[in-house]
Amino acid sequence: MLIDAHCHLDDDQFADDLGAVLARAADAGVQTIITAGADVASSRAAVALAEKYDRVYAVVGVHPEHAATFDDAAANTIRALARHDKVVGIGEIGLDFYWQNNPPRAAQERALVAQMNLAQELDKPVVIHDRDAHDAIIEIIQRRGGKPRGILHCFSGDLDMARRAIDLGFCISFAGNLTFKNARQLQEIARALPLERIVIETDAPYLSPQRGARNEPANVARVAAKIAELKNIETSVVEQATTRNSQLLFGLS
Repeated sequence: MLIDAHCHLDDDQFADDLGAVLARAADAGVQTIITAGADVASSRAAVALAEKYDRVYAVVGVHPEHAATFDDAAANTIRALARHDKVVGIGEIGLDFYWQNNPPRAAQERALVAQMNLAQELDKPVVIHDRDAHDAIIEIIQRRGGKPRGILHCFSGDLDMARRAIDLGFCISFAGNLTFKNARQLQEIARALPLERIVIETDAPYLSPQRGARNEPANVARVAAKIAELKNIETSVVEQATTRNSQLLFGLS
């Protein structure tokens, strides 16, 4: 059994065939799917999908690309959504420095810290987006003493960063890009990390193992298989461990 720890089922690419996508996921052994918000509207959509489908849960939050929209009204809405029974975390939140100072770094950091405070208040994990912001992310997590717990989603840092995050209580999440032929550094990181601190995701519809194709939750099985190959262990061992890790982290039965 598998858990896709992060995807975006509300994306327009799933508008016409979401039922079939979920059926294929079930056929692939995916027992639980966590769909993530990126702003107020998509967070509402994530909760609506979790209400509609038994196997779908949600995380809600404002992505750093939308940090300029994170005002008191947005914070209050995210807080209200986060109290829903099927909301298991705060995300997708974080820092994204790929586009220089857009939104401004200060605004991104304010939104991140405020949402981490909310997660700690509600005793929920965080799902952290990190793009070209490795040092800043670790600094903030260290400053907070590793609280709240969470995952570094679609990990893109180096091995030292991964180990520092693990030491602070975080899990490392690998996505479909782990299967790419040119992902040698990422694969070495996956090989080196302890299995008990790894979770797996698709980030669907993005980062498909098949270049140029839409990704979907069923493909989380390919991420598990790649980790098993890298560690030279049975795929079932990876499936069981990563499922258990996600269950413990997100409070899933």
